Amino acid sequence: MTSEQTQVPLRVAVVGSGPAGFYAAETLLRSPETAAEVDLFDRLPTPYGLVRGGVAPDHQKIKSVTRIYERTAARPSFRFLGNVQLGRDLLVDDLRAHYHQIVYATGNEADRRLGIPGEGVTGSTPSAVFVGWYNGHPDFREARIRLDTERAVVVGNGNVAVDVTRILLRTPDELAATDLAGHALAALRESRVREVWMLGRRGPAQAAFTPQELKELGELTDVDIVVDPAALELDSASAAAVAESASRARNLELLREFAARPRRGAGRVLHLRFGVSPVEILVDDEERVRGLVVARNRLEARSDGSVAARPTGETETLEAGLVLAAIGYAGEPIPGVPFDPKARVIANVEGRVCDPETREIVPREYVVGWARTGPQGLIGSHKGGSAEVVERMLADWRTGQIPAAALPPRPAIDELLAGRGVQVVGFSDWKRLDDVEVARGARRGAPREKLSDLESMLALLGE
Repeated sequence: MTSEQTQVPLRVAVVGSGPAGFYAAETLLRSPETAAEVDLFDRLPTPYGLVRGGVAPDHQKIKSVTRIYERTAARPSFRFLGNVQLGRDLLVDDLRAHYHQIVYATGNEADRRLGIPGEGVTGSTPSAVFVGWYNGHPDFREARIRLDTERAVVVGNGNVAVDVTRILLRTPDELAATDLAGHALAALRESRVREVWMLGRRGPAQAAFTPQELKELGELTDVDIVVDPAALELDSASAAAVAESASRARNLELLREFAARPRRGAGRVLHLRFGVSPVEILVDDEERVRGLVVARNRLEARSDGSVAARPTGETETLEAGLVLAAIGYAGEPIPGVPFDPKARVIANVEGRVCDPETREIVPREYVVGWARTGPQGLIGSHKGGSAEVVERMLADWRTGQIPAAALPPRPAIDELLAGRGVQVVGFSDWKRLDDVEVARGARRGAPREKLSDLESMLALLGE
């Protein structure tokens, strides 16, 4: 380590205040060998990213992780700068001029589309939109969610598919006790949805949902679950996959339990269907969804032991007015940041940002979380991933690969933003919003009722 590195605090900009961003900040700030200053930016006035805008409202225990992030925010060398968007309020070159290192922790905010005819009409909604809508994300508060239909189809077999299915089937009273957005609660109170079909293109052994999520479906109030027992008979490759995974084995056990349950004549019905892929959304005269054509699949073992879904040539039609595609998330390009369009992540080599074509490392820039890996892993898994990248950052700093360049004073970034008319929201400002949300929620017996209108949030802080 050079003498400059021992005397000059390492100043880092972290872009994105979700779990990966907070874990990166915490690892930097607790380093015993390197003094660090961290400015954490977010385009929204509210922190916590996926924990706030992605975790289902009925999973409050998971959201308690924010208490850990609050401890990070209380460190004297940490600052939160909310309502600051990279590419709009700040350019990458601005960050390069004010910080020794940059960490991108922007997650995956876009959705993966089905890519079939009819997609995009009223009633065809990506899960990212539906999840953002019921979680009070400002981007989606005005989304048009069609709930005036008795049957909905959820395409996907992951935890997000289970989440959206659960929200559609929970009773209004159950939802009122969560932090579901007020506008969503009002709409779901009037929902006519009484039947949900959740579709997977492969078999139960390949489903990506976790046993805990699947188990919750079986605990829903006044809901019958329908599973065809024949769909739970496994081919040899699927049986081998189940034998190697306790999670898959537990999923299969739960599904067999569901299949054995008698129908009780409940007010709502959930069908768990495997081995089908959507091929066309049917549209009515008013340009709304009226049904979904699905192709039946057979499973084919690959040479590496995995299983692929192959169409049999048979199709069928499910009449429905709402189709929610829950087949994954993807990153979106940020102006000035190298992007891998195929993987839909920030181009990187082990967390070091690189040119997507030459793979040449971009000095001083790093990426963590889903922006690095794509949508994989639960919230807790980001802790280790962020720490791993931070160790590479610190190694680059300590070995002098990153020069301890003279930077403008730390408040210079604030002056730059003020000159551009940006209303920066600090962590103490967020706590004011937090207090308002908690008070609003208490009036309906909920943990909070989120503010979802940006203008209203900023106006409240300006009072």
